[in-house]
Amino acid sequence: MTEETRPIPADFFADWKEREALAEAMIPVIGRLYRENNVSLYMYGKSMVNQSVIDLMKAHRFVRQMEQNELSEYETFPLVKALSEMNLGPAHIDVGKLTVRYQESGNGGDLVEFLQKEVGDDIGNTRKPLPEPQDVVLYGFGRIGRLLARLLIEKTGGGDLLRLRAIVVRKGKSIDDLAKRASLLRRDSVHGAFDGTIRVLKDQNILVCNGNPIQVIYANSPAEVDYTEHGISNAIIIDNTGVWRDEDGLGLHLKCPGASKVILTAPGKGNIPNIVYGINHHEITPESKIISAASCTTNAIVPVLKALQDEYGINKGHVETVHSYTNDQNLIDNYHNGSRRGRSAALNMVLTETGAAKAVAKALPELEGKLTGNAIRVPTPNVSMAILNLQLDSETTRDALNEYMRKMSLYSDLQQQIDYTISTEAVSTDFVGSRHACIFDSEATIVSGDSVVLYCWYDNEFGYSCQVVRCLEELVGVSWPMYPKS
Repeated sequence: MTEETRPIPADFFADWKEREALAEAMIPVIGRLYRENNVSLYMYGKSMVNQSVIDLMKAHRFVRQMEQNELSEYETFPLVKALSEMNLGPAHIDVGKLTVRYQESGNGGDLVEFLQKEVGDDIGNTRKPLPEPQDVVLYGFGRIGRLLARLLIEKTGGGDLLRLRAIVVRKGKSIDDLAKRASLLRRDSVHGAFDGTIRVLKDQNILVCNGNPIQVIYANSPAEVDYTEHGISNAIIIDNTGVWRDEDGLGLHLKCPGASKVILTAPGKGNIPNIVYGINHHEITPESKIISAASCTTNAIVPVLKALQDEYGINKGHVETVHSYTNDQNLIDNYHNGSRRGRSAALNMVLTETGAAKAVAKALPELEGKLTGNAIRVPTPNVSMAILNLQLDSETTRDALNEYMRKMSLYSDLQQQIDYTISTEAVSTDFVGSRHACIFDSEATIVSGDSVVLYCWYDNEFGYSCQVVRCLEELVGVSWPMYPKS
């Protein structure tokens, strides 16, 4: 059904208020399922947990635009209510897709029977995704570290999964260092205010964030840290400093009492596995001790390249990244070891190198030697773009390629990594806070036979941090039943 043929309400305002009331009624139901049952609800891949009334209504609107159907709160509310009465065990359930499947099933009004068939394996299941809570430590508290803290606090749920127990930083020059760390977590010029409360216990060097006590440990190197002194054991250390990138350097973390494994939030060197979640996360095994979550750009381009390689084959190509400036650059002209990076980030487009194109082969070996790459740093603080100029092994059309990518974003194993936009007015700030590795801009697609130019937006801070957390869950062994099953 196209947008033009959708039924028009007789009273737009009354229709809105009724749907608004249904979305409002969903919120406590969604919250109880999450807190008490570890059940997370989604709307075509977008989380419904801890969302506002307007957020839920926008999620429904997104589906109507993408799928050109009539999915609304009128259809989803009865399903959400029925799920809440089914004594479910931990699971991820896509309410939007289940509702559409119910509508297509012709099952009439027998909603309970339909849901029992769809999620029956999970009814009454008391298993836990983990046998006991997993301690997590952030080593470093910069841009990525603080966003990882927000995500881990948000995902605390009932407290029996991932628990952020500590943050390790060097002592700052301020006499009130802890308060400054708390302030940086509380307010962010790009990502907005922290969603919750933060309490500073100065005498104990603890930040209490939404009820989570987080120990702040001051140290100049991993050798100075003993996590067991703070009641932390078997911890996963997420190193977001970028100081150590090889096995010898990152192995220093494993020598700390109370530490067990390490994730690097930068490309790893040597034999360290570079993981792009959704592509090669199967390389993470129970024996893995050190892994890298690769780079933000690698995470953005590999899912799209994988999708294209599977459908069309890729002969060769060039990747140009238009990347927001980072802390590595100078605010005004000053000395810098790197070429061109000493020039003012806020005033210039800065041509620089990127290893993302070569790094693709670590996740997709079949593309070894087929891609070149470069980068342009631009005066924006966040959200970047990858331009993929590719020669495919087979010809296609713009409509066919876009439709294929739309389906990949909604129904494939890459739906967490690839989002899709049909907006003709989209600009970079529209994608701040995106939880996907990239957003495929369908309106910008150029196709000429076997030559294509594709544009992929990505929140190089938050979207990447979400990919890191997915790697963390894989490393820990968190496993969720997913419904509907494909």
